[in-house]
Amino acid sequence: MGFFTTLPVWMQTAGLLVLSNIFMTFAWYGHLKNLNHKPWVIAALVSWGIALFEYLLMVPANRIGATELTLPQLKIMQEVITLTVFVPFALFYMAQPLKWDYLWAGLCLMGAVYFIFRSA
Repeated sequence: MGFFTTLPVWMQTAGLLVLSNIFMTFAWYGHLKNLNHKPWVIAALVSWGIALFEYLLMVPANRIGATELTLPQLKIMQEVITLTVFVPFALFYMAQPLKWDYLWAGLCLMGAVYFIFRSA
């Protein structure tokens, strides 16, 4: 943990949020590929178990981030990370086609990052 705590707060926060979002994405969407033949309640319980790990990373990420970042900055960071994790998941794990809308959504989020952090 020593190296991790020497990183700037925004990097600690982003790193934990990336890991959290990996779990979140699998909890939210992984069952569509892996458990689509099971009753929805089984998928919900499995997803809930995966989501526990998401929360074990997300809560400390937000607590660390809140020491230097505003709530809107934390939220925009979370949304950018969500899309950054989701696009490769959709393309490679779920075998979804690449669409121009991913690029446009990414550009919109870059604009949101600019506006939320410009007065920081």
